[in-house]
Amino acid sequence: MDKRIVLVGDNKSFMVNSIIKELSERGFDIIQTEASVDALKKIEEKTTVFLLYIDDMEDMRDVLVYLNDKTVEGEISLSVIGSKDDMDTLEEFIPGRRYAASFVRPINVKELATKMEQVLKDEDIRKQKKRILIVDDDGTMLRTIKSWLDEDYYVFMVNSGVAAITFLATNEVDLILLDYEMPITTGPQVLEMLRSEEKTSKIPVIFLTNKRDKESVMNVLDLKPEGYLLKTRGKFALLTQLSEFFEKEKAKAY
Repeated sequence: MDKRIVLVGDNKSFMVNSIIKELSERGFDIIQTEASVDALKKIEEKTTVFLLYIDDMEDMRDVLVYLNDKTVEGEISLSVIGSKDDMDTLEEFIPGRRYAASFVRPINVKELATKMEQVLKDEDIRKQKKRILIVDDDGTMLRTIKSWLDEDYYVFMVNSGVAAITFLATNEVDLILLDYEMPITTGPQVLEMLRSEEKTSKIPVIFLTNKRDKESVMNVLDLKPEGYLLKTRGKFALLTQLSEFFEKEKAKAY
């Protein structure tokens, strides 16, 4: 199990150093960084478990927005430490349902370390699931589909074709759920770009769309998507199609 954690907080803080000491003694590999977006972006290791120590909420607003985006997109597991007032204010930036764990100060570092061991186990399980990227310009639809799939799959989200191409430059997925109608770069155009690049040419794609006319379907047949599913068919139809798709992929491997 990967025991790396990014601890976001001031290394001059006595409590931050106490947390680092306890976690290190328990075998965690701690990557400590200050609470700034620039510092977070410089972390090169593929670490997905983040522990945020909130000290001065006012100075952390940009960081909170950044981390919220990362949790929404499915790229990280986020746990937080703060005062009761901090936690109340944090809800404005990152809803509590997105935390893997939360700790209200004053904290017991040993109890925190035990809980973080469970967070790492949960994240390890999540990372073993099939990885699905949802591409849709409708934020509400993105969140809805993610909520349908989260229990069974490791889900990422982006809201444009360009963002999908950028994400796939550094990340691997087992399947893309692609919206048909999007501004600037449409779903068919995204699929065409994916097929033209060696690294992404073999990634399976299923269109998830409201476009039901024959012409739209025919327009993408030559690009050989793995499926074409109407959003209006709902959660059960989507989960059924995904289950059938991955069963077929599993059969091909034997």
